[in-house]
Formats: sequence, structure tokens, C-alpha cells
Amino acid sequence: MRLEVASNPSDNPGMAAIELTPVQRKAYRAEAHHLDPVVMVGGDGLTPAVAKETDAALNAHGLIKVRVLEGDRAAREAMFQQLAGQLNAAPIQHIGKLLVLWRPKPKKERAADEERKPGPKSVKVLKYSERGGQRPEVRVVRVLGNQRLTPGGKLKKAQPRQKSVKKGRV
Repeated sequence: MRLEVASNPSDNPGMAAIELTPVQRKAYRAEAHHLDPVVMVGGDGLTPAVAKETDAALNAHGLIKVRVLEGDRAAREAMFQQLAGQLNAAPIQHIGKLLVLWRPKPKKERAADEERKPGPKSVKVLKYSERGGQRPEVRVVRVLGNQRLTPGGKLKKAQPRQKSVKKGRV
């Protein structure tokens, strides 16, 4: 999918509105069909709290539905365009009391944990038959950090380290 970002000075002078092609809009409408509304707009209309919750939902999900409980169609359409412009989101669909908005999710930055050890490994163990003409039995075994695999294909837990008897005495 290709994103076109064009500035629309009539909505918000400092923000850029996301413009989608009709094919992209159709794909997002199909994706949003099964979603439930995550933001509800009550009788107070579009308050700063509603805008903040919508922004948080767009950051978390990318594609959201907003349910407007009151107002006529023109008021809902104005609210739809105002939300899209204010939050730099693409207006996807306005059907009845439901509004569908989309904005690309921001990339999450993950800090590398230097002290983290590697996780469990999956090891394939082959057990050959006593008779020569049969296929070997294949098993996949998960080896955890405190385990080792014996030459016979069995898992053994690591033994606790032995403590020195001399260190215990003072």
C-alpha cells in the first residue's frame, strides 16, 4: 500500500492529512467490518478527553471504530472530519452512527536487554531402528537453559554446583 500525505490547510493549519486511494479505503473498510467501536462520543460531543482517547486508540490499534451516540448526520460528519484532521488520521467510512478512522501505528522502540539469556531451543532427535530398512523416529525436544541433551537423546537437568566444604568453615 502506498501512502500519500498532502497538507490540507482548511482542517488544521499545522497538521498534514492522510490521503488514501479508493482501493486502500476499500481494503480498510473491509478490515474494519468485524471491529467493535473502541471510543464512544456522548452527549457532550467532541471533548478533549474524547480526542485524547481516540488518539490513544489509534496508536494502539491503527484502525478503529468510533460510535457517536447523539447528533444529526451533518453534526456527525463535521465531527468525523474534525477528528480526522485533528489527529492526522484518514477518514475511512461514516455509516450511521459509526465512524471508521485509520492512522499508521507508530514503531515501538524496544530496549535491548544486555543481561538477557537465550531462550529455549528446539532440537530434533533422530532414533534409528534396530532393523536397517525402517525410517528413523523423529522427535522435536525443547531444551531449556538448565537442561542438556545426552548422546542417547534424553534430557537431563543440570546438577547444582557443588559447594566447597572449606568455604563453609571460618
